[in-house]
Amino acid sequence: MLDAGREDGRLVREAREGPGRAKLVEPPPELHPEVLEALERLGMQRLYSHQAQAVYRAWEGPTIVTTGTASGKSMCFNLPTLDVLCRDGRARALYLYPTKALAQDQARALAAFGLSKRVRPAIYDGDTPRQARAQIRKSANVVLSNPDMLHVGILPNHAAWADLFSNLAVVVIDEAHVYRGVFGSHVANVLRRLRRIAAAYGTEPRFLLTSATIANPVELAERLTGLEDVGLIEEDGSPTPQRRIAVWNPPLTDEALGARRSALAEAAEVLASLTREGARTICFIKSRKGVEVLSRLVKQDLQDSHPELAELVVPYRAGYTPQQRRELEGKLGRGELRAVITTDALELGIDIGELDAALVVTFPGTVSSLRQMWGRAGRSSIGRRGRGLAMYIAGEDALDQFFCRHPEEFLDRPVEAAILDHESQLIYRAHLLCAAHEGPLTRADGEFLGPRWEAHAEALQSAGVLRRRDATVTASYVPRRPGSYPAAEVSLRSASPDSFAIVDVSSGELLGSTEAARAHSTVHQGAIYMHLGRSYEVRELDLERRRALVAPFDGDWYTQPKSDTDTEIVRLLDRRETLGVTLSFGEVSVTDTVLAYQRRRLSDHAQVDIVALELPPTSFPTQALWFELPTGSPGELSIKDSSAFGLAATVGDGPVVPMEILLGSLHATEHAQIAVLPLIAMCDRWDIGGLSTNFHPQTGCPTIFLYDGHPGGIGIARTAFARFEELCEDARRLIAGCPCASGCPSCVQSPKCGNLNEPLHKAGALALLERLLATESALTALGSC
Repeated sequence: MLDAGREDGRLVREAREGPGRAKLVEPPPELHPEVLEALERLGMQRLYSHQAQAVYRAWEGPTIVTTGTASGKSMCFNLPTLDVLCRDGRARALYLYPTKALAQDQARALAAFGLSKRVRPAIYDGDTPRQARAQIRKSANVVLSNPDMLHVGILPNHAAWADLFSNLAVVVIDEAHVYRGVFGSHVANVLRRLRRIAAAYGTEPRFLLTSATIANPVELAERLTGLEDVGLIEEDGSPTPQRRIAVWNPPLTDEALGARRSALAEAAEVLASLTREGARTICFIKSRKGVEVLSRLVKQDLQDSHPELAELVVPYRAGYTPQQRRELEGKLGRGELRAVITTDALELGIDIGELDAALVVTFPGTVSSLRQMWGRAGRSSIGRRGRGLAMYIAGEDALDQFFCRHPEEFLDRPVEAAILDHESQLIYRAHLLCAAHEGPLTRADGEFLGPRWEAHAEALQSAGVLRRRDATVTASYVPRRPGSYPAAEVSLRSASPDSFAIVDVSSGELLGSTEAARAHSTVHQGAIYMHLGRSYEVRELDLERRRALVAPFDGDWYTQPKSDTDTEIVRLLDRRETLGVTLSFGEVSVTDTVLAYQRRRLSDHAQVDIVALELPPTSFPTQALWFELPTGSPGELSIKDSSAFGLAATVGDGPVVPMEILLGSLHATEHAQIAVLPLIAMCDRWDIGGLSTNFHPQTGCPTIFLYDGHPGGIGIARTAFARFEELCEDARRLIAGCPCASGCPSCVQSPKCGNLNEPLHKAGALALLERLLATESALTALGSC
């Protein structure tokens, strides 16, 4: 297969990893004798070096472990936890997981130690029967849960969990890299509330974290927990399998338009071939719909020649019942299936047995996630297993094609930094209200909630939701409505408490919610809305009742809103001169008015029609960077090198770029920078907004804004401000390397553009970025003289 790809150009890069030997050491002899005996029963007379190091570090203080996929990270927190539980019969531990499947997997791992007299694990999540919950609170000494249940079920009812909090010795946070962006900013506040409640019951639990490889593991751990001096274990002592890495680009079908064969069709062909040849494979794809379509295509391919194999290819995605999910996970672990096609549900550290190949269909969002998915390949030791194929199959999106044109980026580029901002105003104040419900806020809470909590509490008092209670010793803040339950009104996946409910009218099911700031653009009437990979059509957006009524949809089109966006600079926080422009960072107010929506065919993205809408404008506060370009007269951009713009005439010491080209160049530059920003920050392009204008009333010149798409901001724009030069270089390379004539989805067109990708001027954007970077080069050369 790789030979064929080499010949026809689909295989754009290949590399090899491993094999690498394990570094084995004796288990720490200080571990409790029963834990050492349990290791002996499991046949683990020796540990990987990082596992032993993690045990010693966990005894000293909070620790994060960032070794590779399938390197036995769970042993790094299980051993110190089991040691504590064996030494203290009253001690309790809390394990937090981002998914239910991970909690199930860990419950099985704990049971395998055979310490049932000492260790009583129990899962406490949305699937836990109500009649079992009281017994779990009473008797379990290892509670396996998730941040949502901790936030809404455990902390507000801490009195019912008094035995847990009074004896809480260890808190484990697995897959910590998942907690970034909006979700991570919420979880960071939930963990501060957890530490606050534990302290009220007289305990100070030890925090142990694991994470995929990221650029800033210690910073992430400290921002999540609010603790300092977190120890890091990053040297991996587990064996590295021999692995071949392949970057695979579907062939062009229209060179001028940049159109390529569907990544799904290409993946179906590759996966069916691997299945026929006897390889056990996991295939990752982003959407649930993609999982189902790819599964169907592979089964159809196999049905004619190998019908018995077609039954051994299964989809795994969100939406299964608990029983279905556990049955499928059992088959995966026992090796009874040949191929599994999944969303990122199995990216995380679930034990799914031995695998030969890992396919990743389209870029998963971060290099860190990609490498974690690839790490599944070759994790096996039976027969020829222990060798693996890790393949990435590109789509037509800008980042996919960027990596195909610069495949070395996949192999050599540092992984991204995980970004969160627990003090993002809307998020922080929502959790401050939750904390007040759990116990009066006093000056002592600065240790957990930070030094600025009282200023936020005063703002909540002014808003009428908190009440200041004066006392002779110290003042405190309590809820104005004591009977309220604020945690129930705070979604950990939304930056703003102001939201619209999304209701499936066919079943009456509440699918979820969307931030009010995004509702008009994502769930307007007629919009095609994706939820857990399934498509729905919005039948009605009810502004008064704040809900969107949707119905299942299986048509062959998608929608794209057309909107008008304005930004108002509210507060300047930082500014610097770079690349010949004035670069600023600060707080802005973004106002969107959705004017219409376009319907486009899924097959070829051709426009079907455009439908007008009448919706009021919406505004939200956020953080942004903006850069001001040098001008001639107001609204004009003067660039001396005009060849790329197709200009000959000059005005003064440089040409004045015509308005249409100016607007298209600014717009295309904005799109390219948004497309590559996820390479710097662990985010999705849908987390970022932008505006480009030939004349902004507050700057008085051509200006490009890049802003956090979530109310209040979560740190994305701040990161882009700090690494602006790198952002410009990546954007330049994205445009320069694309073979299309005038712009396509692989470079400057955006699937989320409110102006429906008009106007765009690819050559102008390239000239602009090259001009900026040339200024930097000239300054660097000057500085070295």
